[in-house]
Amino acid sequence: MLTVRPSTFSDLVSIEKLANHNSAKISTLPQQRDKLSAKIDASTRSFAGDESMGGIEQFLFILENTETGEVLGTAGIDRSAGNGQPFYNYRRDELIHSSRQLQVNNHIPILYMTHELTGKTLFCSLTIAPEYRGTEFFGLLSRARLLFIGLFKERFDEDIIIEIQGVSDETGDCPFWDSLGRHFFDMDFATADHYSGVKSKTFIAELMPSHPIYVPLLSDAAQAAIGKPHPLAEQNCQLLHREGFRVGNHIDIFDGGPTLGAHVNDLNTVKSMHTKTVKVTESNGGGVKYLICNGDFSDFKCVVGHLTDGIGDVIRINHTLAKVLDVSEKERVTFAPL
Repeated sequence: MLTVRPSTFSDLVSIEKLANHNSAKISTLPQQRDKLSAKIDASTRSFAGDESMGGIEQFLFILENTETGEVLGTAGIDRSAGNGQPFYNYRRDELIHSSRQLQVNNHIPILYMTHELTGKTLFCSLTIAPEYRGTEFFGLLSRARLLFIGLFKERFDEDIIIEIQGVSDETGDCPFWDSLGRHFFDMDFATADHYSGVKSKTFIAELMPSHPIYVPLLSDAAQAAIGKPHPLAEQNCQLLHREGFRVGNHIDIFDGGPTLGAHVNDLNTVKSMHTKTVKVTESNGGGVKYLICNGDFSDFKCVVGHLTDGIGDVIRINHTLAKVLDVSEKERVTFAPL
Protein backbone atom coordinates (compact mmCIF):
# COMPACT_ATOMS: atom_id res chain seq x y z
CA MET A 1 0.00 0.00 0.00
CA LEU A 2 1.17 3.56 -0.73
CA THR A 3 1.21 5.83 2.30
CA VAL A 4 2.05 9.49 2.95
CA ARG A 5 3.98 10.03 6.18
CA PRO A 6 6.59 12.42 7.66
CA SER A 7 10.10 12.02 6.28
CA THR A 8 12.87 10.61 8.47
CA PHE A 9 16.65 10.48 8.16
CA SER A 10 16.38 6.89 6.91
CA ASP A 11 14.72 8.33 3.77
CA LEU A 12 17.67 10.58 2.93
CA VAL A 13 19.31 8.45 0.25
CA SER A 14 15.98 7.66 -1.42
CA ILE A 15 14.91 11.32 -1.48
CA GLU A 16 18.32 12.30 -2.88
CA LYS A 17 17.90 9.77 -5.66
CA LEU A 18 14.41 11.03 -6.42
CA ALA A 19 15.54 14.66 -6.51
CA ASN A 20 18.45 13.93 -8.83
CA HIS A 21 16.42 11.84 -11.28
CA ASN A 22 13.47 14.23 -11.53
CA SER A 23 13.44 16.04 -14.88
CA ALA A 24 11.84 19.11 -13.30
CA LYS A 25 14.34 20.45 -10.77
CA ILE A 26 12.83 21.91 -7.60
CA SER A 27 14.73 24.56 -5.67
CA THR A 28 12.92 23.65 -2.43
CA LEU A 29 14.09 20.03 -2.76
CA PRO A 30 17.91 20.38 -2.97
CA GLN A 31 19.93 17.72 -4.72
CA GLN A 32 22.89 17.94 -2.33
CA ARG A 33 22.84 15.43 0.52
CA ASP A 34 23.88 17.93 3.20
CA LYS A 35 21.09 20.34 2.21
CA LEU A 36 18.53 17.54 2.09
CA SER A 37 19.71 16.35 5.49
CA ALA A 38 19.18 19.86 6.88
CA LYS A 39 15.69 19.95 5.36
CA ILE A 40 14.77 16.59 6.91
CA ASP A 41 16.19 17.76 10.23
CA ALA A 42 14.01 20.91 10.14
CA SER A 43 11.00 18.74 9.28
CA THR A 44 11.73 16.24 12.05
CA ARG A 45 12.00 19.04 14.61
CA SER A 46 8.80 20.65 13.30
CA PHE A 47 6.79 17.43 13.60
CA ALA A 48 8.24 16.95 17.09
CA GLY A 49 7.03 20.41 18.17
CA ASP A 50 10.52 21.82 18.72
CA GLU A 51 10.01 25.32 20.15
CA SER A 52 13.04 26.63 18.25
CA MET A 53 11.04 26.12 15.03
CA GLY A 54 8.13 28.21 16.29
CA GLY A 55 6.62 30.19 13.41
CA ILE A 56 9.02 28.81 10.77
CA GLU A 57 8.11 25.12 10.84
CA GLN A 58 8.92 23.12 7.73
CA PHE A 59 7.14 19.82 7.11
CA LEU A 60 8.39 17.30 4.55
CA PHE A 61 6.15 14.32 3.72
CA ILE A 62 7.07 11.29 1.64
CA LEU A 63 5.01 8.83 -0.40
CA GLU A 64 6.16 5.35 0.58
CA ASN A 65 5.39 1.87 -0.69
CA THR A 66 4.90 0.16 2.68
CA GLU A 67 5.61 -3.29 1.22
CA THR A 68 8.99 -2.41 -0.29
CA GLY A 69 9.98 0.69 1.71
CA GLU A 70 10.56 2.56 -1.57
CA VAL A 71 10.19 6.36 -1.50
CA LEU A 72 8.10 7.41 -4.50
CA GLY A 73 7.51 11.12 -3.88
CA THR A 74 7.81 14.12 -1.59
CA ALA A 75 5.56 17.05 -0.66
CA GLY A 76 6.28 19.91 1.71
CA ILE A 77 4.64 22.65 3.73
CA ASP A 78 6.47 25.73 4.99
CA ARG A 79 4.50 27.31 7.83
CA SER A 80 5.78 30.74 6.81
CA ALA A 81 6.85 31.59 3.26
CA GLY A 82 10.44 32.82 3.48
CA ASN A 83 11.09 30.92 6.74
CA GLY A 84 11.90 34.13 8.57
CA GLN A 85 13.37 35.94 5.56
CA PRO A 86 11.70 38.03 2.84
CA PHE A 87 9.87 35.93 0.26
CA TYR A 88 10.44 37.77 -3.01
CA ASN A 89 8.36 37.70 -6.17
CA TYR A 90 7.01 40.05 -8.82
CA ARG A 91 3.52 41.53 -8.62
CA ARG A 92 1.85 42.16 -11.96
CA ASP A 93 0.26 45.57 -12.37
CA GLU A 94 -0.09 48.27 -15.00
CA LEU A 95 0.59 51.97 -15.52
CA ILE A 96 -1.39 54.32 -17.73
CA HIS A 97 0.64 56.47 -20.11
CA SER A 98 -1.48 59.07 -21.84
CA SER A 99 -1.11 62.17 -23.95
CA ARG A 100 -4.09 64.43 -24.62
CA GLN A 101 -2.13 66.14 -27.39
CA LEU A 102 -1.60 62.90 -29.30
CA GLN A 103 -4.87 61.35 -28.10
CA VAL A 104 -2.94 58.32 -26.86
CA ASN A 105 -3.98 56.34 -23.78
CA ASN A 106 -1.83 53.24 -23.21
CA HIS A 107 -2.10 50.69 -20.42
CA ILE A 108 1.44 49.38 -19.89
CA PRO A 109 1.93 46.10 -17.95
CA ILE A 110 4.66 46.33 -15.33
CA LEU A 111 6.26 44.13 -12.68
CA TYR A 112 6.96 45.30 -9.13
CA MET A 113 9.40 43.41 -6.92
CA THR A 114 7.71 42.74 -3.58
CA HIS A 115 7.81 40.48 -0.55
CA GLU A 116 4.19 41.00 0.49
CA LEU A 117 3.49 37.24 0.48
CA THR A 118 6.07 36.68 3.22
CA GLY A 119 4.60 34.72 6.11
CA LYS A 120 1.79 32.97 4.26
CA THR A 121 1.77 29.18 4.38
CA LEU A 122 3.63 27.77 1.37
CA PHE A 123 3.17 24.40 -0.33
CA CYS A 124 6.48 23.26 -1.82
CA SER A 125 8.82 20.36 -2.68
CA LEU A 126 6.23 18.35 -4.64
CA THR A 127 7.76 15.60 -6.75
CA ILE A 128 6.75 12.06 -7.63
CA ALA A 129 8.22 9.11 -9.51
CA PRO A 130 7.27 9.41 -13.22
CA GLU A 131 5.24 6.21 -13.29
CA TYR A 132 2.85 7.62 -10.66
CA ARG A 133 2.22 11.06 -12.17
CA GLY A 134 -1.08 10.16 -13.81
CA THR A 135 -2.46 8.07 -10.96
CA GLU A 136 -4.64 8.65 -7.90
CA PHE A 137 -1.48 8.55 -5.81
CA PHE A 138 -0.38 11.91 -7.19
CA GLY A 139 -3.57 13.33 -5.69
CA LEU A 140 -2.90 11.42 -2.46
CA LEU A 141 0.55 12.98 -2.12
CA SER A 142 -0.58 16.52 -2.88
CA ARG A 143 -3.92 16.49 -1.04
CA ALA A 144 -2.63 14.77 2.12
CA ARG A 145 -1.21 18.19 3.01
CA LEU A 146 -4.71 19.66 2.88
CA LEU A 147 -6.03 17.09 5.36
CA PHE A 148 -3.05 17.79 7.60
CA ILE A 149 -3.67 21.55 7.52
CA GLY A 150 -7.42 21.00 7.95
CA LEU A 151 -6.75 19.01 11.13
CA PHE A 152 -4.27 21.51 12.57
CA LYS A 153 -5.43 24.90 11.24
CA GLU A 154 -4.18 26.75 14.29
CA ARG A 155 -0.59 25.94 13.33
CA PHE A 156 -0.77 27.56 9.87
CA ASP A 157 -1.64 30.82 8.17
CA GLU A 158 -5.20 31.08 6.88
CA ASP A 159 -3.87 31.77 3.37
CA ILE A 160 -1.94 29.15 1.39
CA ILE A 161 0.22 29.91 -1.64
CA ILE A 162 2.01 27.69 -4.16
CA GLU A 163 4.70 28.73 -6.63
CA ILE A 164 4.37 26.77 -9.87
CA GLN A 165 7.47 26.07 -11.92
CA GLY A 166 7.69 28.37 -14.94
CA VAL A 167 8.62 27.80 -18.56
CA SER A 168 12.06 26.44 -19.46
CA ASP A 169 13.33 24.26 -22.30
CA GLU A 170 15.01 20.85 -22.38
CA THR A 171 18.44 22.39 -21.84
CA GLY A 172 17.29 24.35 -18.77
CA ASP A 173 17.24 27.75 -20.49
CA CYS A 174 14.49 30.03 -19.21
CA PRO A 175 13.20 32.85 -21.46
CA PHE A 176 12.00 35.02 -18.56
CA TRP A 177 15.33 34.76 -16.78
CA ASP A 178 17.35 35.28 -19.95
CA SER A 179 15.46 38.49 -20.73
CA LEU A 180 15.49 39.95 -17.21
CA GLY A 181 17.40 38.42 -14.31
CA ARG A 182 20.44 37.34 -16.29
CA HIS A 183 21.36 40.99 -16.89
CA PHE A 184 21.88 41.52 -13.15
CA PHE A 185 23.45 38.17 -12.17
CA ASP A 186 26.62 36.70 -13.57
CA MET A 187 25.08 33.21 -13.67
CA ASP A 188 22.62 31.08 -15.61
CA PHE A 189 19.05 30.34 -14.51
CA ALA A 190 19.82 26.94 -12.98
CA THR A 191 22.53 28.40 -10.73
CA ALA A 192 20.41 31.35 -9.60
CA ASP A 193 17.43 29.08 -8.90
CA HIS A 194 19.68 26.72 -6.96
CA TYR A 195 20.99 29.57 -4.80
CA SER A 196 17.42 30.69 -4.10
CA GLY A 197 16.76 27.30 -2.51
CA VAL A 198 19.92 26.88 -0.44
CA LYS A 199 21.13 30.40 0.41
CA SER A 200 19.78 33.52 2.05
CA LYS A 201 17.36 35.41 -0.21
CA THR A 202 19.09 38.73 0.50
CA PHE A 203 21.09 38.38 -2.73
CA ILE A 204 17.83 38.91 -4.65
CA ALA A 205 17.26 42.33 -3.11
CA GLU A 206 20.93 43.19 -3.53
CA LEU A 207 21.16 42.37 -7.24
CA MET A 208 17.69 42.55 -8.79
CA PRO A 209 16.44 45.99 -9.91
CA SER A 210 14.16 47.61 -7.35
CA HIS A 211 12.39 49.81 -9.91
CA PRO A 212 9.30 48.63 -11.84
CA ILE A 213 9.98 46.48 -14.91
CA TYR A 214 8.15 47.53 -18.07
CA VAL A 215 6.99 44.23 -19.58
CA PRO A 216 7.04 45.43 -23.25
CA LEU A 217 10.82 45.89 -22.91
CA LEU A 218 11.27 42.15 -22.35
CA SER A 219 11.69 39.68 -25.21
CA ASP A 220 8.58 38.24 -26.85
CA ALA A 221 9.44 34.81 -25.43
CA ALA A 222 9.77 36.24 -21.92
CA GLN A 223 6.45 38.08 -22.18
CA ALA A 224 4.73 34.91 -23.37
CA ALA A 225 6.21 32.96 -20.42
CA ILE A 226 4.86 35.29 -17.72
CA GLY A 227 2.40 33.40 -15.54
CA LYS A 228 2.71 30.20 -17.60
CA PRO A 229 3.42 26.83 -15.89
CA HIS A 230 6.03 24.33 -17.03
CA PRO A 231 4.41 21.44 -18.95
CA LEU A 232 5.40 19.04 -16.16
CA ALA A 233 3.44 21.19 -13.70
CA GLU A 234 0.17 21.08 -15.65
CA GLN A 235 -1.25 18.10 -13.75
CA ASN A 236 -0.53 19.76 -10.42
CA CYS A 237 -2.16 22.99 -11.62
CA GLN A 238 -5.31 21.13 -12.66
CA LEU A 239 -5.53 19.41 -9.27
CA LEU A 240 -5.01 22.70 -7.44
CA HIS A 241 -7.64 24.50 -9.52
CA ARG A 242 -10.14 21.75 -8.68
CA GLU A 243 -9.32 22.30 -5.01
CA GLY A 244 -10.08 26.00 -5.25
CA PHE A 245 -6.66 27.56 -5.76
CA ARG A 246 -6.64 30.51 -8.14
CA VAL A 247 -3.94 32.33 -10.09
CA GLY A 248 -3.00 35.58 -8.38
CA ASN A 249 -1.07 38.66 -9.46
CA HIS A 250 2.33 37.34 -8.37
CA ILE A 251 4.91 35.46 -10.40
CA ASP A 252 8.22 33.82 -9.60
CA ILE A 253 11.12 36.25 -9.66
CA PHE A 254 13.35 33.86 -11.63
CA ASP A 255 11.25 31.93 -14.16
CA GLY A 256 8.02 33.97 -14.23
CA GLY A 257 5.88 30.98 -13.20
CA PRO A 258 2.46 31.66 -11.63
CA THR A 259 1.69 31.79 -7.92
CA LEU A 260 -1.60 30.22 -6.86
CA GLY A 261 -3.40 31.06 -3.65
CA ALA A 262 -6.47 30.21 -1.60
CA HIS A 263 -7.99 30.66 1.83
CA VAL A 264 -7.75 27.35 3.71
CA ASN A 265 -11.50 27.22 4.46
CA ASP A 266 -12.34 27.59 0.76
CA LEU A 267 -10.48 24.44 -0.31
CA ASN A 268 -12.66 21.52 -1.37
CA THR A 269 -10.76 18.88 0.61
CA VAL A 270 -10.97 20.93 3.79
CA LYS A 271 -14.66 21.69 3.28
CA SER A 272 -15.55 18.05 2.58
CA MET A 273 -13.44 16.32 5.25
CA HIS A 274 -15.14 14.44 8.10
CA THR A 275 -13.84 12.84 11.28
CA LYS A 276 -15.48 9.72 12.70
CA THR A 277 -14.84 6.81 15.06
CA VAL A 278 -13.27 3.61 13.70
CA LYS A 279 -14.90 0.20 13.71
CA VAL A 280 -12.38 -2.43 12.51
CA THR A 281 -13.87 -5.28 10.47
CA GLU A 282 -12.60 -8.53 8.99
CA SER A 283 -13.82 -7.72 5.49
CA ASN A 284 -11.20 -6.82 2.87
CA GLY A 285 -13.65 -5.57 0.28
CA GLY A 286 -16.62 -3.24 -0.16
CA GLY A 287 -17.10 0.34 0.83
CA VAL A 288 -16.20 3.51 -1.07
CA LYS A 289 -12.68 4.71 -1.82
CA TYR A 290 -11.63 7.82 0.12
CA LEU A 291 -8.60 9.84 1.08
CA ILE A 292 -8.13 8.74 4.72
CA CYS A 293 -5.72 9.86 7.45
CA ASN A 294 -5.21 9.38 11.15
CA GLY A 295 -5.34 12.38 13.47
CA ASP A 296 -1.78 12.13 14.76
CA PHE A 297 0.34 15.27 14.30
CA SER A 298 3.83 13.83 14.76
CA ASP A 299 3.03 10.44 13.19
CA PHE A 300 0.59 11.55 10.52
CA LYS A 301 -0.35 8.92 7.93
CA CYS A 302 -2.61 9.23 4.90
CA VAL A 303 -3.73 6.67 2.32
CA VAL A 304 -6.26 6.00 -0.41
CA GLY A 305 -8.49 3.24 0.94
CA HIS A 306 -12.01 1.84 1.23
CA LEU A 307 -14.31 2.59 4.13
CA THR A 308 -17.99 2.16 4.85
CA ASP A 309 -19.57 5.35 6.13
CA GLY A 310 -22.82 5.11 8.06
CA ILE A 311 -25.37 7.63 9.26
CA GLY A 312 -23.90 7.95 12.74
CA ASP A 313 -20.44 8.67 14.06
CA VAL A 314 -18.91 5.31 13.10
CA ILE A 315 -17.07 4.24 9.93
CA ARG A 316 -15.81 0.74 9.14
CA ILE A 317 -12.35 -0.10 7.84
CA ASN A 318 -10.53 -3.43 7.56
CA HIS A 319 -7.59 -4.61 9.66
CA THR A 320 -5.02 -3.94 6.92
CA LEU A 321 -6.02 -0.31 6.58
CA ALA A 322 -6.18 0.15 10.35
CA LYS A 323 -2.66 -1.21 10.67
CA VAL A 324 -1.24 1.09 7.96
CA LEU A 325 -2.93 4.11 9.54
CA ASP A 326 -1.84 2.93 12.99
CA VAL A 327 -5.34 3.30 14.45
CA SER A 328 -7.27 1.01 16.76
CA GLU A 329 -10.93 0.35 17.48
CA LYS A 330 -12.80 3.49 18.69
CA GLU A 331 -10.01 5.85 17.62
CA ARG A 332 -10.89 8.49 15.05
CA VAL A 333 -9.87 9.00 11.44
CA THR A 334 -10.47 11.84 9.00
CA PHE A 335 -11.52 11.26 5.42
CA ALA A 336 -12.49 13.16 2.28
CA PRO A 337 -13.87 12.11 -1.12
CA LEU A 338 -11.37 11.45 -3.91
